[in-house]
Amino acid sequence: MGAATFETYRDGADVSAAFRDAVEEAGWEHGHGGYTGTIAEKYEYVIITRQPMSYDDASRLASDLLERADPRVEDKWGPAGAIPVRQPTSPAGQQTPDGWLFFGRASS
Repeated sequence: MGAATFETYRDGADVSAAFRDAVEEAGWEHGHGGYTGTIAEKYEYVIITRQPMSYDDASRLASDLLERADPRVEDKWGPAGAIPVRQPTSPAGQQTPDGWLFFGRASS
């Protein structure tokens, strides 16, 4: 079986709750049979940075890490990456995220 790259965003400051919601939603959208190539195949996550950033910056960072085969997110059976995101209307120095970008490779 192969691997597919995924990226998904969920609102909420609590990374665990956002991850659970993202996995559950992907399972309902893509099925529960496995090998969906989505976050539905993930059981854990690894926080890449604690500093919230814009969605665009988070997406660029995720793409860069995947292109460089970063070992934290490269394994299709390993954890998803998690990057805290702040909305454009949030203050630049805000330490609490508005949501999380999850990304990685998943079995497909």
